[in-house]
Amino acid sequence: MGPLYPLGIISDEINMLIGFFIGIGFGFLLEAAGFTNTRKLAGVFYGYDFVVLKVFFSAGITAAIGLFLMNHYGYIDIQSIFYPKTFWIPTLIGGGIMAFGFLIGGFCPGTSLCAAVTGKIDAMVFVLGIFIGIFFYAFTYEPLWETLRNSGKMGKVNIADWMGISDGLFIFLMTVIAAIMFFAVTLIQKKVTSKRDYQL
Repeated sequence: MGPLYPLGIISDEINMLIGFFIGIGFGFLLEAAGFTNTRKLAGVFYGYDFVVLKVFFSAGITAAIGLFLMNHYGYIDIQSIFYPKTFWIPTLIGGGIMAFGFLIGGFCPGTSLCAAVTGKIDAMVFVLGIFIGIFFYAFTYEPLWETLRNSGKMGKVNIADWMGISDGLFIFLMTVIAAIMFFAVTLIQKKVTSKRDYQL
């Protein structure tokens, strides 16, 4: 996993085994945290529950800080970590489509799979829709989507590079923004929840 496999430190089999156990653990934590509940997930869009936003934003910030510090102190070579090249136009469109699906269905791809294996029928329908979309994209890629897929090419670049600032400064700014955002959404959640309680 991570840079261990590309550097040849672990084998293909160990890499797959680690990924398998991480996947099981991730699914277990999603279920334990209630992230297979559509009401909890959709609460982000309606203002009464921001746990999902806080958890995933915290995870991203924690990973960024951890990778930055490990790279700084020589425990890891950040250049050995894979991330795909940036195509900003299809990324923007794909993000919009996923957000729309999240809003309508109440699931993202990961949470839908976890919910499906717990027996939730709406999640099974959602997963079926994902596979239909995957096959439709795959079989119509060349005539319909190839030009769009390759538009907005920026190469292998991260947001900090694009903004012309250091990785450390970008991570610091994102941490500050996250703290402000957490405070703001807590106020929103309290206001929306109190209004709903009053109406009930």
